[in-house]
Amino acid sequence: MALLNKALIALLGILLAVYFYSGKEEFKPEMLKGKRVIITGASSGIGEQMAYHLARMGSHVLITARTEEKLKKVIEKCSKLGAASAYYIPGSMDNMTFAKSVVHEAERLFGGLDMLILNHVGFTYFNFFDGDVDHVRNLLEINFLSYVTMTVEALPMLKASGGNIVVVSSFAGKVGLPLTVPYSTTKFALDGFFSSLRMEFYQQKVNVSITLSVISYIDTDTALNIVSNVIQQPAGPKEDCALEIIKGGALRQREVYFQYHATKIPMLLRDWAPHFLEYLVLKNYNFEAVEKKQ
Repeated sequence: MALLNKALIALLGILLAVYFYSGKEEFKPEMLKGKRVIITGASSGIGEQMAYHLARMGSHVLITARTEEKLKKVIEKCSKLGAASAYYIPGSMDNMTFAKSVVHEAERLFGGLDMLILNHVGFTYFNFFDGDVDHVRNLLEINFLSYVTMTVEALPMLKASGGNIVVVSSFAGKVGLPLTVPYSTTKFALDGFFSSLRMEFYQQKVNVSITLSVISYIDTDTALNIVSNVIQQPAGPKEDCALEIIKGGALRQREVYFQYHATKIPMLLRDWAPHFLEYLVLKNYNFEAVEKKQ
């Protein structure tokens, strides 16, 4: 009987999902034409690809990351792809003064803001937790507190435009994964803060959407170099991932899952069969490759 009840509840959940997500507005590239967008962590990987997609759609883009030379190249390409305007500001997100300055620069350049895409991450290891609490604290500054800082700073402009906050998170921010203790910690923090904030916005009738992007293993250079044959599943394409994130933000979706089969489907097991999910996750890791790196 208990199994039957679980099956019925699961079926009800599926039917509700179909109901709520059917008939929703269809994404059109012109939705982003002329929109004023900040993209962090945009010198490479998913952030870089988001900048290119938005440029093709005719957005105004302000990108940021640590490496100025890489940012210059991205901006040059954005201009060629048709961006309404394209700017960059280099700096590190472990500095909250810099995080605020990015928002102020967007206000100076654009006179307002329509979309804030928070995508940057600090460097961390892909290995067993080494007990370094200072590293966790420093990573929280970059991966979490700078997100909060930029959100608070950008809210007046986003409220004025009825804009969007897009937070790039991870499957590791929904399910604890091995070899990612510091990283996973910061991503769980993002879910807690922005999911709570979204509910407060709803209650207070604040017309600013929050989209949490839950992404799987993606073929960015950084991810491929760090993972190095430890994760056995194939990496998803960063170009497609970037586009799905942008679509989700434009459509004001609550959450985006990419790749769907590697994120949303396993999450169905998280509450119903957590031990089985842990078994599947561990089977996907080649721990011998980790030991060889040590």
